[in-house]
Amino acid sequence: MTNTDTVDAIGTAIQVKELAQAGSEFVRITVNTPEAAAAVPYIREQLDRMGESVPLVGDFHYNGHRLLTDFPDCAQALSKYRINPGNVGKGNKRDLQFGQMIDAAMRWDKPVRIGVNWGSLDQELLAGLMDVNSRRATPWEGRQVMYEALITSAIESAHRAQEMGLDGNQIILSCKVSGVQDLIAVYRELARRCDYALHLGLTEAGMGTKGTVASATALGVLLQEGIGDTIRVSLTPQPGEARVQEVVVASEILQSLGLRVFVPSVTACPGCGRTTSSTFQELAKQIDDFLRAQMPVWRVRYPGVENLRVAVMGCIVNGPGESKHADIGISLPGTGEAPAAPVFIDGEKAMTLRGDDIANEFHQIVERYIEQRFGRGALAGS
Repeated sequence: MTNTDTVDAIGTAIQVKELAQAGSEFVRITVNTPEAAAAVPYIREQLDRMGESVPLVGDFHYNGHRLLTDFPDCAQALSKYRINPGNVGKGNKRDLQFGQMIDAAMRWDKPVRIGVNWGSLDQELLAGLMDVNSRRATPWEGRQVMYEALITSAIESAHRAQEMGLDGNQIILSCKVSGVQDLIAVYRELARRCDYALHLGLTEAGMGTKGTVASATALGVLLQEGIGDTIRVSLTPQPGEARVQEVVVASEILQSLGLRVFVPSVTACPGCGRTTSSTFQELAKQIDDFLRAQMPVWRVRYPGVENLRVAVMGCIVNGPGESKHADIGISLPGTGEAPAAPVFIDGEKAMTLRGDDIANEFHQIVERYIEQRFGRGALAGS
């Protein structure tokens, strides 16, 4: 999701493109004011001019019914709408305003994510469930009632949308919480009780390592159980940090589980007393950064390159073995070892590099390998 002011069509389009190039397959933007709604068609136009076709999802709260009705160009330019049942109105207005948003989705043939969040639950629904719970012979714990409120809000909203005529295949549900065990418990029950597509993600996962580990843990458990159709990792960026980090983490979660492949993998040893030189660390980072940076171009130029496996190892203990398992690998000399670096290509020792320019030479070998294996000429001759 972007964190730009949507009214800034150019700035938003630039960030959307950055997220798409990092691997995001759709990008959500805030549509919270008439000015933001008016800017959406221009954002789409800018992206099209830049050759970027990534779908845009509109994030609506409180006034989405008016914005989708009053700005048909916005409704049409978006590829999907996100509706939060807790923020569509209160009392008698809730069904009317929810209905207006579903009407827009049907008019423009758009899918809808009904996204419930425990920070903005329907308070009337929650209060009603609390009353029911108080009359139970053995009342549930408060957290269990919260789970039920999330699930009930999502499923009942989906049923209401279907009753209005929206195809069930165009409905995606999410019930976001910020605790790992909470998310796992809610989605297991949600998956048990419905057949709608599910969007996974911790809300407010946090910053840096905390947010990354929490997201990977929660999503990894659910995805391994076959729960989830789309995912988002919600990280608070460091000041000045690019927004793309959450996309990188999300793709790494899927790739580490073997569910999707996005970028070539670089295997590198963690280092120990046998590897006092930092050369292998620097080379591993250089190769990894280079491969990621090239992927927007290489996805088109070198089909299949995302399956490439590279190994950059720091000593003789596991270096040759790991390098043989990779498509292309190098075992750099550890402390006290001979100043030689064997290079393995497709499981066979191809050469040995020596001297002060080993890192640059290996970098060039990787580039040549990619061209020879994944280039158009290689595909034509295969």
